[in-house]
Amino acid sequence: MNVSLDQLPHVLIVDDDKRLRELLSSFLAVNGCRVSAVSGAAQARAQMAGMAFDLIVLDVMMPDETGLEFAASLRSVGNNVPILMLSARSETEDRIDGLSAGVDDYLAKPFEPRELLLRLHAILKRQGQPETARVDVAEVRFGKFIFNLVRGELRRDGEVVHLTTRERDILRILAQRAGEPVARADIIEPSNEDSNRAVDVQINRLRRKIEDQPAVPLYLQTVRGHGYTLHVD
Repeated sequence: MNVSLDQLPHVLIVDDDKRLRELLSSFLAVNGCRVSAVSGAAQARAQMAGMAFDLIVLDVMMPDETGLEFAASLRSVGNNVPILMLSARSETEDRIDGLSAGVDDYLAKPFEPRELLLRLHAILKRQGQPETARVDVAEVRFGKFIFNLVRGELRRDGEVVHLTTRERDILRILAQRAGEPVARADIIEPSNEDSNRAVDVQINRLRRKIEDQPAVPLYLQTVRGHGYTLHVD
């Protein structure tokens, strides 16, 4: 299935649980979504200031500002982006609180990812947005390498290549948009702990693991004035 990136719904995940953010990012990416993920409301606002999202997957219990407070603040300024709220609380009163804050749907943790996807579909359909399109493969191949986007696993000739967490995250971002230029701003972590220079350093380390000649990269190439692109088979 050939689907233009612009045709895929862009989902923003807001959850302070890093593991859950990564799992949801991988699952939604291979089920036809563009995905951005942040750990809190302040980072979400920063992301929303620079780009539009079709839907927000929002956790309730977060430090500094809860999901309920964040949802209510968006609605108070007329921002009607659809919100699917996640919470470990499943009591009726908690669901009422979420819906009262203006969220579109409420899903209790733990949940089955397929149910989340179905609820996401339903919200997008009600909003008249394009539904997700299943991506035919969950892995990309380049040369002797295979990278599995779901597991974040890189193999060369069948042998696992060790990646740091940051290297894996960067490779997943590039693989999700394989063949397209990816700006440094899309690679920098929302916490702003990474500068452009830090991203360049991580890219160089990643090249040493996947390129025979890192100084003359074949797969992970620089796009002058923009960022990087990953060329796959």
